[in-house]
Amino acid sequence: MTTRYALLLRGINVGGSRKVPMAALKGVLTDLGHADVTTYLQSGNAAFSSASGDDEEALATAVEHAIEKHFGFAVDCLVRDHAYLTSVRDDCPFPAEALEPKQLHVTYFSERIAADRLAAVDQASFAPEEYRLGDRSLYLYAPDGLGRSKLAEALAKPRLLPGVIATTRNWNTVRKLVELTAQ
Repeated sequence: MTTRYALLLRGINVGGSRKVPMAALKGVLTDLGHADVTTYLQSGNAAFSSASGDDEEALATAVEHAIEKHFGFAVDCLVRDHAYLTSVRDDCPFPAEALEPKQLHVTYFSERIAADRLAAVDQASFAPEEYRLGDRSLYLYAPDGLGRSKLAEALAKPRLLPGVIATTRNWNTVRKLVELTAQ
């Protein structure tokens, strides 16, 4: 059976460094044996089909190794299937349809995060910005956008979640990933 996945790369094509052209990424994924590869935007989003039977973590590790071999630098990757991406979209605790897509973001994590791990962030002091934890995800409402979000800055401190891979997408991309992974 073939499963459709999204690949989320962390921290590429930002400020002219760690360049991963999407055409080259498509080639890397195809060389790994994945089919129906498509990319979305230049910020490291791809979708592919795989019949390998590997779990998401194994698929991500294989892509990380292939990217490092092809481009010469390491890139953290997350792989998520269509069912998971759909649940993230559908479980949004904020009124997504009433907000501008730049106001709502999802941070995808490599593992589940217990609320106490974020206890050092006093959410009330960042109002009207706020966040809610989901399943290996965090929903962030930032009314002035991510670039101006002090809450996003506080949540991104490495000491909060050591060893956890995290990458954030705006609501348009969240919806597009569901669409790209639909069978």
